[in-house]
Amino acid sequence: MISKSQISFVKSLHQKKHRKEHNLFIIEGSKSVIEFINSKFKIDTIFFTANVSPKLTNLSATVKLQEITEAELTKISTLTTPQSILALVQIPKAITPPSHLFIGTYTLILDGIQDPGNLGTIIRTADWFGFKNIVCSNDTVETYNPKAVQASMGSLSRMEIFYTHLPELLNSISVPIYGALLTGQSVYKTQFKSEGILILGNEGKGISEGVIKKIQYPVTIPRFGEAESLNVAASAAIFCSEIKRNTVK
Repeated sequence: MISKSQISFVKSLHQKKHRKEHNLFIIEGSKSVIEFINSKFKIDTIFFTANVSPKLTNLSATVKLQEITEAELTKISTLTTPQSILALVQIPKAITPPSHLFIGTYTLILDGIQDPGNLGTIIRTADWFGFKNIVCSNDTVETYNPKAVQASMGSLSRMEIFYTHLPELLNSISVPIYGALLTGQSVYKTQFKSEGILILGNEGKGISEGVIKKIQYPVTIPRFGEAESLNVAASAAIFCSEIKRNTVK
């Protein structure tokens, strides 16, 4: 049984200010929980219903385990339909992206992404295409927002996510800087170099003015139909695919 104070505490983590205060975020679902158990993230507590308890293996001795009922899980879950298991995970200490991060690889940079579902989908997409790092502007939505975590489908457990002031960072980068803009060379005609970064901008406003100035290679996804715009997460998938097509031998 879970106490009222525990229910109140877990529910408080649905909000950013309390996640920051307690340095914890929520993950849900057996697949995601197992992936975080097998990652460098530190699990604090796992709440589970009876039907999933035999699957909990490879746990650190410091992890707190608590069996609860489906009704209790519903009270603490962020989901409309809870998935039988919920874990509290420690938020890693924030660090500045090191300069060597960008050498010999491609890194996604997100400027002002606001929708947590888009962020989570971009993380999942980057993981699919083998990208290891994502750098976010300070005004990008929080990585540990429950909707972002859920949309990442466990991929967050394998990614390094950084937040920083982008113009200052871009001044120190020596690799090619590509930016997704409405005007630029077609992504299908761009010969991506062996290393670099790709900047994706805000869903409505695009890349901010201070960051646009740092772009060396504007790239666009040409429109062939009548849609007014393309979702930023869908754009990320196209760019990641084309970068890999150009750079994987």
